[in-house]
Amino acid sequence: MSWSKVKQNLEGFLCPALYGRVEYRATGYRYLPDKSGICYIAVDKKNVLNMSDITSSIRWYQTEQEIKNDPDLQIPINHEEMEAVRKDTKGIVPEDRLIVIARSRKISEYAKELLSAQASLSRSNFVVAANQFLSISIEESLESKDILLNILALVDRRVGKKRIVNMTEKMKLKHPAVQYFYELRRSTV
Repeated sequence: MSWSKVKQNLEGFLCPALYGRVEYRATGYRYLPDKSGICYIAVDKKNVLNMSDITSSIRWYQTEQEIKNDPDLQIPINHEEMEAVRKDTKGIVPEDRLIVIARSRKISEYAKELLSAQASLSRSNFVVAANQFLSISIEESLESKDILLNILALVDRRVGKKRIVNMTEKMKLKHPAVQYFYELRRSTV
């Protein structure tokens, strides 16, 4: 499908409150067919998510340590994760240390997933991801580990107000780019 058709389809699915505010843009190189061009998402005429540039206004992590040391990162720990640590340590670790160990494990796992998603986004072809989004269900896009599919689903009109409000806890575990678009959409609810 051509870029103009993909763009038209994506903009057709935008929620009414974001129509005109969120734009999908792409540049191409007419005389350099081997160069793919640049694709980005603009909010209020400002480039917010550029697929090939990590100097955007959204926080991009370079290392796992940056993620672990980020003070804004809130990782919720549930009872099952605490019990898994208690079982692994054979119950000899004090309760307050169990929370620290469980959080550390979860942050390490989260950091690896986040860096992997970030790396795949910087290498991705926006048109291919957009075509994938248009061909799968909205639930699959929301549950996907792909940052771009999450973003496209969050600004989609098929995701209702109630679902947006109920996703708050799940969004804490997503990439800052996804969190940005979640907050943008939530501000329109």
